[in-house]
Amino acid sequence: MSQLELDPVTAPVSPPRRAGRRARTSAFWLALPLAVTAVAVFVLPLTGLLPDGGQDLDATRRPPAFLSGGSWAHPLGTDKLGQDLLTQFVSAGRLTIVIGLVGALVAIGPGTLLGLLAGYFRGWVDRVISILIDAQLALPFILVALAIIANRGSSLPVLFLVLALTGWAVCARVTRAATLAIRERQFVVGLRAAGASEPRIVFRHILPNLAGTIVALGTLQVGTAILVESALSFLGLGVVPPMNSWGSMLASGQDELSQAWWIAFFPGLAITVLVLLVNLLGDALLTHHDPRKRRR
Repeated sequence: MSQLELDPVTAPVSPPRRAGRRARTSAFWLALPLAVTAVAVFVLPLTGLLPDGGQDLDATRRPPAFLSGGSWAHPLGTDKLGQDLLTQFVSAGRLTIVIGLVGALVAIGPGTLLGLLAGYFRGWVDRVISILIDAQLALPFILVALAIIANRGSSLPVLFLVLALTGWAVCARVTRAATLAIRERQFVVGLRAAGASEPRIVFRHILPNLAGTIVALGTLQVGTAILVESALSFLGLGVVPPMNSWGSMLASGQDELSQAWWIAFFPGLAITVLVLLVNLLGDALLTHHDPRKRRR
C-alpha cells in the first residue's frame, strides 16, 4: 500500500472532489441573486417605495428614467394607460415566482412517486409506468394545455393541473434511473435479507437517498413551470385579469413594440434571466449530487 493511501491528509484532492467543490461554489453564487430577487419582489411592496400603480392618462407610454423624456417618478416607464411599469413588474413577479414554485411541487410529487415505484419494483410496474412516461413525453404540452383549458377554463387551479400533467414525466424518468442505481446497493440487499418490508425500504431508506436528486429536479422544474406559464399567458390561456404575471405583461406589450418597446422588454428580460439562473442552479446541484456517494 502506498504512502498516499496511508496518509489521507497528504493525498491530493481527487478530480471528483474538486468537481463537487466547484459545484457547491457555483450553486451558492447562483442561489444568491435568486434569493435577492425573491426578497425584493416580496418585500419591496411592503416598504411603500413603489410608485402609485393607478391609471394616469396624462402620462401614457412614458419611457424609462434612463431614456430621454423619462423621469424617476416612473423608473421603468408607463404603459398605454399610464400605469407605472415598476409597480406592475413587482406585483407580476410575485405571482410568477409563486406559480413556478407551486408548479414544480405539483409536478415533482407524482413524478417522484411513480419513478420511485418503477425503479424499485421493476417488472410490470416499470413497464406500465415507462409506457405512461413515453406517452406523456410524446404529447406537445400546448395541445394538452389547450384541451384542458378549453374544457375547464382559465384559472390558477387549472394552470397548476396543466403544469402537473406536463412536468411529471421528466421527473419520473430521472427518479427511476436514480432508483435503479440505489436499489442494487449493499444496504438495500441487506435490508431485504433482514426481512424489512418493501414500503419501509422504499420510503425509509431509498427515498432519503434521492433527496439531492429531487431538490435538483425541483429547481429545474421551477424554470420549466415559469416558461410554460409565460407561454400560456402570452397566448391568453394562462393568468387572466385581474391577476398579472410576467407572461401576461409580455402579452400586453406585444402590440406596443413600435411605440413603447419597454412595456414588453422588461418582463421578457426578467423571464429570461430568472429561468437561466434557475436552470444553472439546477445543473450545479445535479453535478454536486451523486446518489452512489450519499451517506446512509
